[in-house]
Amino acid sequence: MLQGLDVNQPLRRMWELGRGARGLWRELLMIAACIGVGTLAMPCLIFAVGRVALGPYAHGSVFALWRDFMLGLASGSQAVWFIVVGPYLLVWLLRAGRRLWRGRTVVT
Repeated sequence: MLQGLDVNQPLRRMWELGRGARGLWRELLMIAACIGVGTLAMPCLIFAVGRVALGPYAHGSVFALWRDFMLGLASGSQAVWFIVVGPYLLVWLLRAGRRLWRGRTVVT
C-alpha cells in the first residue's frame, strides 16, 4: 500500500540543507534548531528527571508541564526563557572551547 514511501527523505533533505549552509543562513538554522530543542525536548527532559528525582508532577502529566512551560514563556519568565535559549548558549560555549583548544600552541 505504501511502497516507495521514504519517510526519512525530508529529514535527509533538511540535514543536507544544514550541512551545505554557510554564514548567516547556517546560524539562523542553528538558532531555529536550538530553540526547537529548547521548546520541545527540554520540558520533556525536565519532566523525566524531575519525576525520577522528585516524584510525580503536581499538575499532572508531561503535557501539563509543557502547558505551564508555554504559559511561562508567554508571560516572560526568565527561567523558562533561559531553558529555551540554553541549547544555543551551549553551542556558543562549545564553539568558544573549540577555538580556545585550537588556538593553543605547544611550546617544546
